[in-house]
Amino acid sequence: MATGVNRKISAASARSHTRRAKKSTSFQLPSGILRTTLAVLFIGVLAWAYQVTQAPPPKVCGSPDGPPITAPRIKLRDGRHLAYKEHGVSKDVAKYKIIFVHGISTCRHDAVVANTLSPDVVKELGVYIVSFDRPGYGESDPDPNRTLKSIALDIEELADQLGLGSKFYVIGFSMGGQIVWNCLKHIPHRLAGAALLAPVVNYWWPDLPANLTAEAYSQMKLHDQWALRVAHYTPWLTYWWNTQRWFPNFSVITGGPDILSKQDKELVTKLMKNRENYVKQIRQQGEYESLHRDLNIGFGRWEYTPLDLQNPFPNNEGSVHLWHGDEDIMVPVTLQRYIAQNLPWIHYHELPGSGHLFPNADGVSETIIKSLLGVK
Repeated sequence: MATGVNRKISAASARSHTRRAKKSTSFQLPSGILRTTLAVLFIGVLAWAYQVTQAPPPKVCGSPDGPPITAPRIKLRDGRHLAYKEHGVSKDVAKYKIIFVHGISTCRHDAVVANTLSPDVVKELGVYIVSFDRPGYGESDPDPNRTLKSIALDIEELADQLGLGSKFYVIGFSMGGQIVWNCLKHIPHRLAGAALLAPVVNYWWPDLPANLTAEAYSQMKLHDQWALRVAHYTPWLTYWWNTQRWFPNFSVITGGPDILSKQDKELVTKLMKNRENYVKQIRQQGEYESLHRDLNIGFGRWEYTPLDLQNPFPNNEGSVHLWHGDEDIMVPVTLQRYIAQNLPWIHYHELPGSGHLFPNADGVSETIIKSLLGVK
């Protein structure tokens, strides 16, 4: 009978055998190729980041791929066109000539003081009102070089080309109200009077008390606070922020109901019904040249503050009025009160129980117009 042979294996031999059995079979890139791969990935990420922050070119009205031109337009000093709409009596017989400046995400058709003023009052007073599409809105060409001063000069040139005379009135609503400050700064000599209706406040204006701006700023939704921070500190990211889908966008752009007061909710149904025929025209040239540029300029760095302004009518030959609702959620009333208190030549009108859309309420436009014109 065969017998097995016992072989003794030393510990060293066992360890050697084990090491050979566990020999690594993983593949490693040479260090040069790895560095090149990482560099290519990094450049690719940068290229992607740059691409998503760049707004597409605007679809300019009248261009081969752009919307049609349906409104009368003037040609401005730099070759741009400004679309406008006339209301009221003929300017040739008008006693009072008014230019209306619309707010964000609206257009020339949203001239609230013209749309809600009764025909009898218009005829009785002899009022002519012209509204216009601000640059990039409706059918007005975008202005890639837009500044605080340039929009005031656009308004002045509109008045000149339409033959409104040496002096005219301006009324601005919301973001349009903020633009009226630019008219008071840059073309005060052309104004017969001005009215600011719920004008947007820039929280970074110099000379506004930090405690008041902080309090007002904190009342906004958190995502709206961030949207304004982006517009102020990193305007080159405004397009990306308001088109990305990771976080909520700016409520004024998306139309969130949380920014509407009780009165606003009662008025907005009527407003939306009236806008059905033209709402698509408002942003038809692209959101960047209209909405986003509004944010960048309105909440950017200003070289002045309204608190720097001097009375444009020292001899009471005209007047400036500021109207605001005390339940305005979009633009807190506390900052308007401070501005009005520090500019004693401002005629301040605070409306109890009113929100941001108060000019659309019955009878309000008539009161605004008569106060501005100094008639009863």
